[in-house]
Amino acid sequence: MNTLKYLAGYPLHLQTRVHELIEQGRLGAMLAEKYGQPHTVRSDGQLYDYVQALKDRHLRKSVPLGKVTYDAKLQVMKHALGTHTTISRVQGSKLKTSREIRIASVFRDAPAEFLKMIVVHELAHLKEAEHNKTFYQLCTHIEPDYHQLEFDVRLYLTHLDMEQR
Repeated sequence: MNTLKYLAGYPLHLQTRVHELIEQGRLGAMLAEKYGQPHTVRSDGQLYDYVQALKDRHLRKSVPLGKVTYDAKLQVMKHALGTHTTISRVQGSKLKTSREIRIASVFRDAPAEFLKMIVVHELAHLKEAEHNKTFYQLCTHIEPDYHQLEFDVRLYLTHLDMEQR
């Protein structure tokens, strides 16, 4: 049995079921049936507007965003699917701080629900830096189906990984 790097922390019975779906060639079809609608957020400008709309709806009092982009190098370089960073710059006698969110470009072609899940994850980091109970409560406040979507994103990444072999 191959190791499933995206599902390593999940129980063995779930990993076994995923292996069965892979061996039967049904993992991609199952995901396509469940999440058939791609999103229309293609450019960095559209991504910024999408993220800003979610932020305005759920996190109005959080810090403003300076930049939101798709990043083609993100998955390879950072071993992450999205990042949030704080950039500090000295401008004259003042220190200016800007927040950036980068989303792995694999989500440019992913189903709409998967893009929302990763955006929700990164937005939650604006309020809570660590992956703790408060962080996940915030994620489920913004997207009630967050945990299922996170698991399905891991299935999707496993499917993409199997296609590349």
